[in-house]
Amino acid sequence: MSAMNKSILIVDDEPDMLQLLKRSLAPDLDSLIETAESGEKALAALEQGDFDLVLADIKMPEMDGLQLLQQIKRRHPDLTVVMMTAFGQIDTAVEAMKRGAYDFITKPFDHDALVIRLEKALERSTLLKENLRLQEECKGGGAFEALVGKSAAMKKLFETIQMVAKSDMTVLITGESGTGKELVARAVHNLSGRRKNRFVAVNCPTVPENILESELFGYRKGAFTHASQDRIGLFQEAHQGSIFLDEIGDISPTIQTKLLRVLQEKEIKPLGDTKSISVDVRIIASTNQNLEEKIKAGTFREDFYYRLNVLPVRVPPLREHRQDIPLIANHLLEKHCTSMKRPLKIISPDLMQRLSEHPWEGNVRELENIIVQGIMFSKSGEITTDDIDLKSQNGPPDKWASQMPEQPDYREAKEAMLRRFNHGYIGRLLAEHDGNVTQAAKSCGLERQALQQIMRRYGVKADDYR
Repeated sequence: MSAMNKSILIVDDEPDMLQLLKRSLAPDLDSLIETAESGEKALAALEQGDFDLVLADIKMPEMDGLQLLQQIKRRHPDLTVVMMTAFGQIDTAVEAMKRGAYDFITKPFDHDALVIRLEKALERSTLLKENLRLQEECKGGGAFEALVGKSAAMKKLFETIQMVAKSDMTVLITGESGTGKELVARAVHNLSGRRKNRFVAVNCPTVPENILESELFGYRKGAFTHASQDRIGLFQEAHQGSIFLDEIGDISPTIQTKLLRVLQEKEIKPLGDTKSISVDVRIIASTNQNLEEKIKAGTFREDFYYRLNVLPVRVPPLREHRQDIPLIANHLLEKHCTSMKRPLKIISPDLMQRLSEHPWEGNVRELENIIVQGIMFSKSGEITTDDIDLKSQNGPPDKWASQMPEQPDYREAKEAMLRRFNHGYIGRLLAEHDGNVTQAAKSCGLERQALQQIMRRYGVKADDYR
């Protein structure tokens, strides 16, 4: 590789070694090389200049290499550091790796081997800077911060959101599962005149019909068994704000009729009440279904559909804006490394290429699961294709297929698959809820004790996500 315009700082207390390394490495690495004779001088140089790599000796007087490494990681956590050590001090070098060094090299050096190792380290620096650049591009989006993309499809989506946000009319967001319809709904709310008031999200399919009505409209004491006191509904909670009805295509005709009244009359009637209550709420709905087909099948009211579909917003599937995948992947990487309290990792070029070519039938949600897998399973600062189970278009997961013996024992294969699934699925839930087992269990429909039992069986620890 060409490392043109790269800069390296070499730290060693022996001036002859510094000069030897500078003269021999500068032409082969095509880099600018500076030297420092002590840890203190190295730290001063790092404050004044921008370096891609530090090559430091471990055994130095006053501040040794491990102490220097600790200071570098505290002040410049993403800087790539390679340690030099004399033969016989391998334990110390391994300790340096544990403390954040990228690699170590033993003296005396083989020049060609040294150049190859340092080229790999510089590749890591280049890749990390590119990852950080992409992550910076994802920031500062205001209302759009969680929606990432610079493609024509995403620009069109952003323009549509801005237009519909100016109005107070009902919005219907359509798109496949996993495309980020709730993020779009939140962006509409955050750009609207209601942004200072509540945004209430309701996942319609997860609430049984007999409960959904009371959740939406509230009830009066005595309206049904166990109704021991009055309770306000979600429409009242969202007063002067927005309510998001996620996957509205799954609600029953009975609830459709009651919601139609809300849209027409701007009022609700709690269960057990004889009076209606006026509400000032903007309805934003979403669906991954073809509602016109459901109208033909007689399972969705046509008048309700036209009341909903005043301002349509279509969210494109990931396959329609593949050029955004590096941006989205790095956004998710930073998000989950932070939430899981893990050091920021990078995605290898080979894996990024694979991600960009994958069909992503589960869209951004599927990509997010893969990123979480990579963070959990990678043993270094770089996530590679070996760290994830990326399903191919025409076959089983690549990693599983490559790791299976020719005639795997059925029970062993099943257990391995379940272990990977539970680590990925439960890990994502725990990451989303900062390691809170109770909230994770609630979000996936399990009792807390049941989720804990699964976690114990497969060795998933909540502390890893706090």
